[in-house]
Amino acid sequence: MTRKTATLIGFIAVLLWSLLALFTVGTNPVPPFQLAAMTFLVGGTLGVIWIATTEGLGVLRTVSWRVYAFGTLGLFGYHALYFSALRMAPAAEAGLIAYLWPLFIVLFSGLLPGESLRPMHVIGALVSFAGAALIVLGGATGFDTAALPGFALAFLCALTWSGYSVLSRRLGNTPTASVVVFCLSTAILSIGAHMLWEDTVWPNGALGWASVAGLGLGPVGLAFYVWDVGVKRGDIQLLGVASYGAPLLSTLVLILAGVAQPHPSLLIAGVLITAGALMAARASAGSSKQT
Repeated sequence: MTRKTATLIGFIAVLLWSLLALFTVGTNPVPPFQLAAMTFLVGGTLGVIWIATTEGLGVLRTVSWRVYAFGTLGLFGYHALYFSALRMAPAAEAGLIAYLWPLFIVLFSGLLPGESLRPMHVIGALVSFAGAALIVLGGATGFDTAALPGFALAFLCALTWSGYSVLSRRLGNTPTASVVVFCLSTAILSIGAHMLWEDTVWPNGALGWASVAGLGLGPVGLAFYVWDVGVKRGDIQLLGVASYGAPLLSTLVLILAGVAQPHPSLLIAGVLITAGALMAARASAGSSKQT
């Protein structure tokens, strides 16, 4: 697989994550950890079927338990921190802090062997972050010192996902099939968290169950498999910057579905996010030519 092909496969994750908000709205009033357990179970089952019909389940025995522990901590840790942050702080501000992870991916990737971080990568990431900020802060309510613990958890959330994504690069020889175990283990841990802290509430009607299935098949299923391919074999800096397109696409999807209203700032945000991604792409193209 070429670097370009792997990068394009990684882009699929960004497109799938743009559906996260729409499907999540449809699952209301299912509590967060119960929702995580249900959707990761769907995503893990999807992976089991895929492996059983292609490589065979025996490939999972070739992976070290340390890799499984790393992946499970990455997936479950990110979601646990994210859910907790949004409970302890205003959603818009906490969401923006959590969405520092694409910028961190760009910065941290410069420490990887064989990768070069160019100034345009950083500038592009910052420009795209400004565009994402316009969207996320649309529901901001103001700064509150009582929310500082929630903001801290959101920052840890960003570090967790960026660290997981960048360190996955060091596991380049680990088969993507291992993500199956990450998902199933995350589902089990989420069940435990749900039993400790939440009351069980099932989805409302066919639409609610379809939304749970949609989450598990797409944003909390296939997305993690294609993201694994992208960060291991593709252009990780370009993927990091392109990830800022997710909140823009997510908002557009909500508008088309009639869940959200259009706002003039979306146009400005779209220009900033696109400009940042083009800067990063230009920097990556320059790096490839030099190599």
